[in-house]
Amino acid sequence: MSGPKACVIGWPVRQSRSPMIHRYWLRLYGVAGAYELAEVPPEEFESFVGNLADRGFVGGNVTVPHKEAAFRALGASEPSASALEAANTLWLQNGVLCGANTDGFGFLANLDAAAAGWEGRRRLAVVLGAGGAARAVAAALAERDFARVTVVNRTASRAFEVARLAGRAGEAYGPDDLPELLAEADLLVNATSLGMTGKPPLEIELAPLSRTAVVTDLVYAPLETDLLAAARARGNVVVDGLGMLLHQAAPGFERWFGVRPEVTDELRRIVVDDLLGR
Repeated sequence: MSGPKACVIGWPVRQSRSPMIHRYWLRLYGVAGAYELAEVPPEEFESFVGNLADRGFVGGNVTVPHKEAAFRALGASEPSASALEAANTLWLQNGVLCGANTDGFGFLANLDAAAAGWEGRRRLAVVLGAGGAARAVAAALAERDFARVTVVNRTASRAFEVARLAGRAGEAYGPDDLPELLAEADLLVNATSLGMTGKPPLEIELAPLSRTAVVTDLVYAPLETDLLAAARARGNVVVDGLGMLLHQAAPGFERWFGVRPEVTDELRRIVVDDLLGR
């Protein structure tokens, strides 16, 4: 196929829904281009991205376990990648490998689209976890001027490392502090893999949480996690993680194919049907 070609790079990568998303947009906007899977082991990653043009690619998405390696390979990085020292979106500009991290953008765009006014009074946000997703979330919440961005994790050093990305708003806590934090929270974010299909459950007591708080889970398989089901049952506004996946893809598509795509209800239905095996 003529036109620009991009890819998603991971190890493994066959489970990625990125080709489904980008191929939908290519068809929708009538763009002559292609989007492929690139299953690249860690020891070959640097060579692969160092020769993107020779492989026919104008750029690509990066997924686990390569986001940190992608940042180290960049010739130029946007602040979103520099702050997190991780990149998930790559493109070539005058032969230079450039990169950004769109996870925080996707997180905020998902909440903006699904739960207008989700910030509440911007008093306190509770972020569960201290991995790569939590890092993006903490930095993004600082952009929305939350007074306190509290990171809760069993390992204190990791919690502090994530909390610092929220600047002066960032605070680190252990699980024993969670009930007191929930009592003041405007937003609760599960940024762990707990509750994901095949993973242990997320065990959390929501009783202290105000019913005006918004609850979001970055897990999207299953689409409605036990956390979201429990929060919905008690009257909280809930937001699933699929929208973050969809929205974070849009800036890359615009870079590679020259069109800013919309996240439509039809696209969401297509991905949901795939997740449910329909």
